[in-house]
Amino acid sequence: MPDKDRIEGIGKQAKGAVKDATGKVTGDQALQAEGKADKAEGKVQNAVGGAKDKARDTLDRS
Repeated sequence: MPDKDRIEGIGKQAKGAVKDATGKVTGDQALQAEGKADKAEGKVQNAVGGAKDKARDTLDRS
């Protein structure tokens, strides 16, 4: 099962993409910037979760 950080990270990326797109369409630069920040945070959180998954898999194989 994937680490919860990966799942939450994917969710933040999706939420950020929606905010980014909405900000572009409406011309709301603040919303667009918030969306970009959410996407970046989600990518980092997803990467952390991936590292945890890899570490857990490595330990399980030992």
